[in-house]
Amino acid sequence: MKVALGQFAVSSDVDANIATCRMLIRQAHGADLLVLPEGVLARDITDPDMVLKAAQPLNGPFIEALLPETRNGPVVMLCIHVPVPGRDKVSNVLVVLRDGAVVAQYHKLHLYDAFSVQESRHVEPGDRVPPLLEIAGFKVGLMTCYDLRFPELARRLALDGADVLVAPSAWLRGPLKEDHWDLVTRARALDNTVYVVAADECGPRNIGRSVVVDPLGVPVAQAAEGPALLFAELSAERLVQARASLPVLQNRRFAPPELSTPA
Repeated sequence: MKVALGQFAVSSDVDANIATCRMLIRQAHGADLLVLPEGVLARDITDPDMVLKAAQPLNGPFIEALLPETRNGPVVMLCIHVPVPGRDKVSNVLVVLRDGAVVAQYHKLHLYDAFSVQESRHVEPGDRVPPLLEIAGFKVGLMTCYDLRFPELARRLALDGADVLVAPSAWLRGPLKEDHWDLVTRARALDNTVYVVAADECGPRNIGRSVVVDPLGVPVAQAAEGPALLFAELSAERLVQARASLPVLQNRRFAPPELSTPA
């Protein structure tokens, strides 16, 4: 499977972000999958309430503008904020676009209430583990940014049959944060003998460094800190080799993780 990762700095201008996403989809033609960052609808580092002001439903103008680009193009994965009916809250939704339609969605389970940030102030967490998708013969599991710090979700998806974990992200800058990014992307791949495809936002707030990690924890492609379109080939043979030499999924002694019910 050929994957592409589109890394850019999200603007406060929704139309500008639409234009950037459309450009990246067109440039990624020939890839089976294009992964874009988390929160691509709009962002303003001076306005923490932007997620509420800019949120759109999945049938809103942002997604509708992108759907035609996915006809005869790559499967596209990205995250936007979607209003929660009857609440002054939004959901952080990973949206999967394929052949001109929304074919799947995943509501982020783990909200980023860490390092003096409180995502839950505006965002409601999801309540279910997402099903796998099949793309170019690979089974793909969905995660979003902060989810990478929780090995239970990655292990659950791997035990469900995932070959690849995809994680649109907006990884914030800060002390040791680049080290954390490198560690968790590599660990989730190695822990579960899966590929990890993590597309991150860049710009003044986020680190960039979008990465593809192979099933033995080896980064096979990585962007720097600026805008980029990164390509990588995922190999079924490498998956077989990794799982034969490191059969952690077979050797485990614990039951598959289950999502807990909120108190």
